[in-house]
Amino acid sequence: MQTKINLEGEWKLQLDETKQGLTLPFTDVITLPGTTSYARKGPKNEEVLVSALTDEYLFEGQVWFAREVFIPDELAGKACYLFLERTRLTTLWLDNTEIGSRNSLNTPHIYELPKLQAGIHTITVRVDNIDYPTKGGHLTSQDTQTNWNGITGRMELQFYGESQLTNIRLESNLTERTVRITAILDSNSETTLAVSAQSFNSEETHAVDEREFPVSPGLFSVDYVLGQNALLWSEGAPNLYNITLVLKDRDGHITDQQELIFGLKEFRAEGDKFTINGEKTFLRGKHDGLIFPLTGYAPTDVEEWVRILGISKSYGINHYRFHTCCPPEAAFTAADMLGIYMQPELPFWGTITEKTDDGHNQAEQDYLISEGYAILQAFGNHPSFVMMSLGNELWGSKAKIDSFLKDYKAFDNRILYTQGSNNHQWVPEILEHDDFFSGVRFSRDRLFRGSYAMCDAPLGHVQTALPSTMKDYDDQIVPLDLLNGEKMEDTAGGEIQIQYGTEAKTVKADEASGEWIPHIPVVSHEIGQYAAYPNFEEIEKYNGPLKAENFKIFRERLESKGLGHLAAKYFECSGQLAVACYKEELEAAFCSRRLAGFQLLDLQDFSGQGTALVGVLDAFMDSKGMISPEEWRTFCNDAVLLARFPKYNYVSGEPFDAHVELSCFRSGMPDTLELRWELTVDNGILAEGTTEVNVPAGTNYIDICDLEITLPVVDRMSTNVLSLSIQGTDIRKSYDLWIYPEKSGNMLEGIHVFDKLSSDALALLEQGESVLLMPKPETLQNAVEGYYCTDFWCYPMFRSISESMNRPVPVGTMGLLIDNSHPVFHEFPSEEYSTYPWWNIVQHSKSIIMDEADRSWNPVVQTIDNFERNHKLSFLVECSVGAGNLLVCALDADKVSDTPEGRQFLSSLAGYMISAAFKPQYKATVNELLELIK
Repeated sequence: MQTKINLEGEWKLQLDETKQGLTLPFTDVITLPGTTSYARKGPKNEEVLVSALTDEYLFEGQVWFAREVFIPDELAGKACYLFLERTRLTTLWLDNTEIGSRNSLNTPHIYELPKLQAGIHTITVRVDNIDYPTKGGHLTSQDTQTNWNGITGRMELQFYGESQLTNIRLESNLTERTVRITAILDSNSETTLAVSAQSFNSEETHAVDEREFPVSPGLFSVDYVLGQNALLWSEGAPNLYNITLVLKDRDGHITDQQELIFGLKEFRAEGDKFTINGEKTFLRGKHDGLIFPLTGYAPTDVEEWVRILGISKSYGINHYRFHTCCPPEAAFTAADMLGIYMQPELPFWGTITEKTDDGHNQAEQDYLISEGYAILQAFGNHPSFVMMSLGNELWGSKAKIDSFLKDYKAFDNRILYTQGSNNHQWVPEILEHDDFFSGVRFSRDRLFRGSYAMCDAPLGHVQTALPSTMKDYDDQIVPLDLLNGEKMEDTAGGEIQIQYGTEAKTVKADEASGEWIPHIPVVSHEIGQYAAYPNFEEIEKYNGPLKAENFKIFRERLESKGLGHLAAKYFECSGQLAVACYKEELEAAFCSRRLAGFQLLDLQDFSGQGTALVGVLDAFMDSKGMISPEEWRTFCNDAVLLARFPKYNYVSGEPFDAHVELSCFRSGMPDTLELRWELTVDNGILAEGTTEVNVPAGTNYIDICDLEITLPVVDRMSTNVLSLSIQGTDIRKSYDLWIYPEKSGNMLEGIHVFDKLSSDALALLEQGESVLLMPKPETLQNAVEGYYCTDFWCYPMFRSISESMNRPVPVGTMGLLIDNSHPVFHEFPSEEYSTYPWWNIVQHSKSIIMDEADRSWNPVVQTIDNFERNHKLSFLVECSVGAGNLLVCALDADKVSDTPEGRQFLSSLAGYMISAAFKPQYKATVNELLELIK
């Protein structure tokens, strides 16, 4: 390109909702780049969304933009192109002559214009955000960046000389330390290509001498040698070059000059792992749906993407998976600079059909395939662009999907491809041309994720299993019975009902091929999804076109139940539980030696699909105060210490055994590592030690030592901390362990315990006695099941899906809010939020619904409900009745008595009830209790 004319600024504007066509004169103006919503053009949107953010000035239809541009004499007659970086469907007119249309939703719209005469010309662009050739996935959804209309990013006229380079492709050859430059020379004669390279973002600089190549019109390739001291690109050392390409004619005049960013690297799939420049790496991925609540569209400036990706990297992330979308080029450039492995995805979430199938849409299929080629052509030179997926949770013809993979690989073999993300959910199959597999299971019971929706049961280990650090997915990825030649049952064949997008659908489950032992890297898809309660203080941050009307409605619902004063506590306590769930989930992934990586859903809140507040960052990528980046990196980083032990709760004097290992994909680690470990209580050291271990080169999973500690004898419940660290590094980890005094016998001996509010119980209360009412959980109807883990993704969305599939709905609760200063916890000290001493207790309980009770009657321990239902849920509540006092807890005391934490809890209840501190403030009537406990 020789020069350009910037077209940013004021444009004439006309909205055309009903496609009537352009009516002159224009009646409004707008500043571009931007969107009609961001500029607040058109009628105000009266619809209020509960399931997502509300676009205050949503406009769907056709929008006409026009402006005049002056062409100076020196540019008259030159080859000219209109470049629009990011938009929707466009049609272009030049001086009232239609030039053509473009329909890419992911890549720039480039129009070749007739050679322009000097003087003033009128450019008119019509942008449609309706009638897309495909549904668009997260590119056009109200759940994510909204269905905006406008033009974002660069807008310019580009002028070229008599010769120009097009379709430039840069390809690394790590072995030879060269870059292959392939391009099309658009020229009438031979010319000279001068190539030079200069590193620009690393401490060590490297300049490569210019070299000239004679090139002929048409397609050509040249190999440019960078030299054996060339700098390599990776996540740990993202060294980049500016490669300058200069075309010169026979007289040495420059006819075209282009600068491209290049990183010399080799990203491959080898066995069950990915490698970067020959070294194994582990993908610590994040889902991204292009959520930008301040604008409603994705930024196109590098600085903003450096900020966004930099925040993720501070939380240990090295990989981004874009859900049914591709980001603008600025995102790839920022990822190049920061060392992030990028995976865009075709904008499709549906079924790939054969021509003979019902509902086959060949035009849509052709469009999707062309969009993939456009993405590869536009962004494939970026070293960060290493992977691509064909869509999200696709169904349909596996043969057709595999043929798409084959064609893409033939077109561009620089990156790795997968058939899609979690395709054929229940009956997946690795296809012939898959380079890696992204999913959540290989069959009904071969799960390699920690949590699932109820409609997608069985649930995961974080949701159902006793908390421990023993879990890994190695036996699920490669089961021992398959290695021994045994056949596993699967659900292939016939029809099955599945979650399909945000709804339910019945699909045909084709017979799988039996390819059940993966021979390629396996990435766990959308792991996590642990929800927290909304932070209503966030509402004021939505000062752009998108408004948090959903948050306002959730707040009103909570206030209508008389619980508004607890909103901040709900947010904090549910958030702490979510963090603990993420830690358990991520540790299982790092313990899994056959896993190649994961893709979190999510580090960041998701604004739509019912409002899924699953992040430790809000939708703005700001911290929610749940955990610091430094602490998060202790269990999500390129090196993670892991102590493997079966439980968190121990009896006084019990042996504690743990195997300590290190998951390490960090370059430059020393040959010898020194582990320091400590077991502390109240800042006092109970036991400590060090262990040295030699690390052979290329070792990623290091077994360090076995700890064998006799836990101290205690006369009260104590919290102990196991701390691990690798000396001389930032690698550390800590675990809380709880130790209980040895107790035997009936913890409730001497206490009046009833499972019903019987006449005997009422008589004792009338006599001024203290009574513990422990209804059997299975007998209660006005109650919610005890469930330790927080809600999955978003209760309203998955409640609806479960109901439509006639499956159990989620429990929907989000942990405990504990009045931990209450004297009932004298022997059972607790945080305000759920911690592992509560796991067995909660799992064998129900929480009583107190919606109709007097609002001044508040539980001592409250179960936090979701923002749709907002039940006032009592796990533990007290009151005075008649002359006596009553404590109510719907708990299976026999089952929890089998655990030291359960016995300690019951002992604490008993101790409180016989103490002078048992003086409930609320006085209940018998009728109130009978209405409540049923």
